[in-house]
Amino acid sequence: MEDYLIEHCSPTLASLKTANLFNYIYDSDEQLHAYIDELNRNLRGKGVSIVILRKYEHSALIYVYREKKLQADLAQNGVEDFLKSFGYEKFSAGEAISVLQTRFEKEGTFPHEIGIFLGYPLGDVIGFIENAGRNSKCSGCWKVYCNECEAVRLFAKYEKCKEVYKRLFHQGKTAWQLTVAI
Repeated sequence: MEDYLIEHCSPTLASLKTANLFNYIYDSDEQLHAYIDELNRNLRGKGVSIVILRKYEHSALIYVYREKKLQADLAQNGVEDFLKSFGYEKFSAGEAISVLQTRFEKEGTFPHEIGIFLGYPLGDVIGFIENAGRNSKCSGCWKVYCNECEAVRLFAKYEKCKEVYKRLFHQGKTAWQLTVAI
């Protein structure tokens, strides 16, 4: 699973981004939960947590996040009202993630408000929803509807981080060693 963390979550491990997602194929529930438990034991001390957002038969959507960054994102102007429109009532990181997990389970679709949980700007999340994913100014980690220059700068920063982390990982560093403590 460390390969997945490095490939998909380097900006979060480096504390550049609130969170990342990846799909993980597993052999058994026991194996999956053992991996998640081990990673949480190793990474929580550095401010990173990992939860399963959704499970299918032998496939799980894994959410890797920094709780302090998520809490700050949830406290930004307009976010609480935006999330209320999707049924969120409590706005601590843990409670909001719990509602997100429930929305995955009940609706069977990908809730678009997940962009908030990934650290995307509120304006871009709203723009994506209002435009049904079309008419963006540009795209990278997400589709951009507002501040294109800032987004392009962030996309380049995230890509550079991923390249550096992959190189260091292949040179023998572990995901734990590469995770920035905050």
